[in-house]
Amino acid sequence: MNSNLSIGLVKVTEAAALAAGRWTGRGKKEEADGAATAAMREMFNAIEMSGTVVIGEGEMDEAPMLYIGERLGTGKGPKVDIAVDPLEGTEIVAAGEANALTTIAISERGNLLHAPDMYMEKIAVGSAAAGKININAPVIDNLKAVAKAKNKKIEDLVVSILDRERHKQMIQEIRDAGAKVKLVQAGDVQTAISTAFESSGIDLMLGSGGAPEGVLAAAALKSLGGEFQGKLLPQTAEEKNRLRQMGMNDFNKTLYMEDIVKGDDAFFVATGVTDGDLLRGVQYKGDIAITHSLIIHGQSRSVRFIEGQHYMNNRKAVLAVSWGDSI
Repeated sequence: MNSNLSIGLVKVTEAAALAAGRWTGRGKKEEADGAATAAMREMFNAIEMSGTVVIGEGEMDEAPMLYIGERLGTGKGPKVDIAVDPLEGTEIVAAGEANALTTIAISERGNLLHAPDMYMEKIAVGSAAAGKININAPVIDNLKAVAKAKNKKIEDLVVSILDRERHKQMIQEIRDAGAKVKLVQAGDVQTAISTAFESSGIDLMLGSGGAPEGVLAAAALKSLGGEFQGKLLPQTAEEKNRLRQMGMNDFNKTLYMEDIVKGDDAFFVATGVTDGDLLRGVQYKGDIAITHSLIIHGQSRSVRFIEGQHYMNNRKAVLAVSWGDSI
């Protein structure tokens, strides 16, 4: 895929963030999600590509959300699969809390796991600890492995995990080992990716969350040299049947990076809606709005942070300045 595609993709997440950001703190999560979705779809359809949504917000009969199987783009250009979350953290935006973002990942056709909307057990680390973790190992073993890989003491590690009742025992195990716990209310895509950036202060992500979000996080971490492992956690007979239809009869199968994102020609793009560990949220200043986005390209191993200034008089962004470039 042409690296110039990234410019169009960041416009997609920017548009969604600008639309959703207006609903921050207003207690209306569905309105925020709907605004993000509508803006994202409109901008997607201006991009020269033939895209198919493989991870979206439901099936075709659940439109107007971006649904699985929906075709996006002009129909010309590269054939790609799209994983999309128009607004990760709808309740976060409604409450005006941290770590909400708009995000997409694309790859060549057939290279993304078509993860069903169910729970997934996850573990994620940055490049320093890649190859050292094991989702099937006890928590203490992974803490020791990450500490050794990063030349830290266990008590210096920061482990991020969703603040959920189902994680109560795991949280206690982490604390009993002496490591620090950072509880997040939602937004585990940004949290997983943050493990690849030392500036975030997060060394390891553990716990279960949405499987679609796991694919988005894996796409980013693979390009960053980090590691992500997952195990799908079907809760009902219907979910187990969906896995069988996908050809997955081993419900306990460990999914490694290459199982989730094949090859290295993938893009991950995100724009902050509210302030988070990695991205700043949308700032509205009169007629101007400022966005903060991240673009990761696997094949070139490039990472860019983009600050965009947008005149809010129904015109598109007039300025985007790259202020960071690494890897």
